[in-house]
Amino acid sequence: MAKQAADDQKRSAAQGPSAAAHHNAHPLTNGAHLAIFGLSHAYRKADGKVLKDVSLEVQPGEIVALIGRSGSGKSTLLHMMAGLLQPSAGEVVIDGDRVRKPSPRWVMMFQAPSLYPWMTVAQNAALGLRFTRRGREAQTRVPEVLELVELSEFADRNVQDLSGGQQQRVALARSLAPRPDLLLLDEPFSALDVFTRRALQRDVRAIAQQLGLTLVLVTHDVSEAALMADRAIVLASGPGRIAGEVDLRNQDQAQEGVRDVNSADFKRAQTRLTDLYAKVVGADAASFSGHQDDSSEKETV
Repeated sequence: MAKQAADDQKRSAAQGPSAAAHHNAHPLTNGAHLAIFGLSHAYRKADGKVLKDVSLEVQPGEIVALIGRSGSGKSTLLHMMAGLLQPSAGEVVIDGDRVRKPSPRWVMMFQAPSLYPWMTVAQNAALGLRFTRRGREAQTRVPEVLELVELSEFADRNVQDLSGGQQQRVALARSLAPRPDLLLLDEPFSALDVFTRRALQRDVRAIAQQLGLTLVLVTHDVSEAALMADRAIVLASGPGRIAGEVDLRNQDQAQEGVRDVNSADFKRAQTRLTDLYAKVVGADAASFSGHQDDSSEKETV
């Protein structure tokens, strides 16, 4: 009874707007408040639970990384946030609404860009609007999002002519076009080369802050989590559950949102996350140092 009362109290608090400050002083959206209550899931009873009793809160405008090894249920959890999968128990609540299906208010970006190869960049970017019957907005909205992702000059190009990184930028533009309050990223940079991946990590964080978006990303890369997120949630496996978290905001510079990967603050934040991750998976922390890019880190991100 006491646990139920506590859950009810948390759920009641999730119905209203959060008082947390946004990262951007003048965000273009309010960002979504995300709350997860006692979430558990099993695809088949015989296989056991993939996730067990996961509870989590993400404030409007916050960037949170879910990090864990394969099998920790992080992608399953992200699919439930998106409304693509219903949990066996518990619930996901976004801005006071229980998530039961996908919505243009919360948009998911997958590992593969999944573009229509016969369409241009602009046509692909407009698909999110057309699928939500807002095609009339495309004429003004598509140029805006293509400028955000630095693809304005490629608007009339066929997407097959683009590099992998550029195709992911098109997918990002398509996700941003409906003006979501929550953006969910399922390892969308994992197949890209080091330099392209680093540029996208930098730009997606900057765009989320500029727009005031709430952002949740799934990754197995400690360096990516330390670079992009305000907070990293580490998931343990068998079944998937929250094992700990690391606040990464202390590395932010005076110019908000800018992180220097060569700074002592960044290295300390990365070390704290590496140590926790290693402890959770039961491995030597040194074995995770390879998650840092092989390239020399001589850029400000």
